[in-house]
Amino acid sequence: MAELRQIAFYGKGGIGKSTTSQNTLAAMAHYFGKKILIVGCDPKADSTRLILHEKAQCTIMQLAAEAGTVEDLELDDVCKPGAAEFDPANTDITDGFIMCAESGGPEPGVGCAGRGVITAINFLEEEGAYDQDLDFVSYDVLGDVVCGGFAMPIREGKAQEIYIVMSGEMMAMYAANNISKGILKYANTGGVRLAGLICNARMTDREYDLAKHLAEQIGTQLIHFVPRSNHVQRAELRRMTVVEFADQTDQAFEYKELARKIIDNDLKVIPKPLEMDDLEALLMEFGLEEEVEADAIGKKASA
Repeated sequence: MAELRQIAFYGKGGIGKSTTSQNTLAAMAHYFGKKILIVGCDPKADSTRLILHEKAQCTIMQLAAEAGTVEDLELDDVCKPGAAEFDPANTDITDGFIMCAESGGPEPGVGCAGRGVITAINFLEEEGAYDQDLDFVSYDVLGDVVCGGFAMPIREGKAQEIYIVMSGEMMAMYAANNISKGILKYANTGGVRLAGLICNARMTDREYDLAKHLAEQIGTQLIHFVPRSNHVQRAELRRMTVVEFADQTDQAFEYKELARKIIDNDLKVIPKPLEMDDLEALLMEFGLEEEVEADAIGKKASA
């Protein structure tokens, strides 16, 4: 049996991290026969909805509260098989599968959602979820929150390879750089490595060039540039991945290609995060169509 690979998708909230990860993992299972466990580490519990065709999966923390304690749960209570059915007339069917679990968290404004991540991962390990015939365990982690719970897949070495979903927007790049700082901090103790940036395109100016140069500056690769497509929203409205909903489209091919690149990827590095001034300079160099003088930054453009 091949060695289990534990990967994680991090990224700023709202960047399309969960959509990108689910579409990519669906392609890994469907086209390449990979056996995958998704562990959702976002309190929104939306890391598996496209795989399960549900609004949101019942979370480990929710089920534990109903049962009394997490020790009262069984593995089958919290892990659900993906619901995707692919048309054999259109694509090559494989024996891949996806199992889904969501950590969940407390009610809004009450408690620490990061503790739910810790509890959930510990429970899954203790109950043997990782001992099954799996090729990948994938964590979907909120990346603009830097508390210890959300950093657990990095801090404890649960995920050996991190993929950061970003775009050419300032705050998405700031979050990507910040996540790189977390990877650097725990690289020697947890063995975690940065495996690449995934640019989920927002159609900003020179977005590909900007993402590619950010990756080079941090010391990693832009593993894939995912273009914008209405097929993504159309599939999401049906609670489906693009691979399942529109598997003959160019967008499905993009996710298939990203899946292939992750499966074949052997570039895992200790990142070199940028200082804020250097990050802003990079944005100024590639993110503006026109040059802006330093003393004009923050000032209203002249009529």
